[in-house]
Amino acid sequence: MSHPYQQQDFLSFTRANEWGSDQTQDFTLGNGTRVQVWDSGVIVFEPQNAGDKDIILSSGVHGNETGPIEICRDYVQAILDEEISVAHRVMFLFGNPASMNIGERFVEENMNRLFSGAHSKEPGLINRERIRAKKLEQYVDDFYRVNDDKERIHYDLHTAIRGSKNEKFAVYPFLHGKEYSKEQLQIMLACDVNTILLSNGPTTTFSYFSSNQYGAHAFTVELGKVRPFGENDMTRFIGVRETLKAMITGNDMALAPYNEADLNLFKVNRAIDKHDDSFQFYFANDVVNFTSFPLGFKLASEGDIDYKIEAEGEAIVFPNAKVANGNRAVLMVVPTTLP
Repeated sequence: MSHPYQQQDFLSFTRANEWGSDQTQDFTLGNGTRVQVWDSGVIVFEPQNAGDKDIILSSGVHGNETGPIEICRDYVQAILDEEISVAHRVMFLFGNPASMNIGERFVEENMNRLFSGAHSKEPGLINRERIRAKKLEQYVDDFYRVNDDKERIHYDLHTAIRGSKNEKFAVYPFLHGKEYSKEQLQIMLACDVNTILLSNGPTTTFSYFSSNQYGAHAFTVELGKVRPFGENDMTRFIGVRETLKAMITGNDMALAPYNEADLNLFKVNRAIDKHDDSFQFYFANDVVNFTSFPLGFKLASEGDIDYKIEAEGEAIVFPNAKVANGNRAVLMVVPTTLP
């Protein structure tokens, strides 16, 4: 049985049609899986007898983070071509097609700072990322509200601007006192993600939105370093590709028994924000994530303010002196254990 996307590159469709919803489609594959395309880069698969999970895999919230986009593209194409069959309801979200088209992190504004309503908190400020973030929130709501009794999962897949001492790591959103899921940490390990950063408060990221609003098991998953389309070494993603494929198809994910010693756990100690253009770091541009410095080391300055290392083992994550004024310039993290 043919379908509207047979024999064509789904990623090309996703990237070419940046914002319009005129491509909305609803059709059924030969294996009985219902396919709904809600918007550019928004596609939902629903098998005839859906299992007990509602799964969202998002990528491309930053358009230059191509590895996860290519992973999700391959899943979508394999499902459409009936090479694999989903066992659960699965939504694929390609977050920012406009920035994907130009190969940039964003067009006008960092989309991963615009969720949980942040897209609408400055009246009169409207841009592509704000419009799209609001739409993505609605698509998540439309997807999850179908079932109240299903386990909800949302993995927001990224790659980082700079390298990392721990190549793959995940940010676990703030849970407001709820218990961390050891099974989810086992899944991260199966994805070759052995470093987990426990967030210390509410944020405006996509994964926090799904976690806080819908009780989803959610992570921001960093899978390596940013590369242009077609230049990713896909062998570095074997663990995550096979584990997530097993999850969506209902096969055994081959999870190892939980052992906290297998994980590198960190917690956010503080965030350093940039307030004006005088902000600068005192370490090289190629220093990688999770690098630590001696106590008292001068990390950054802004005007007459110096920022120094305040705790043993304190390390940097996501340093970026080029962020807009008012945004976070770096997260400072320290080793921790699960509570």
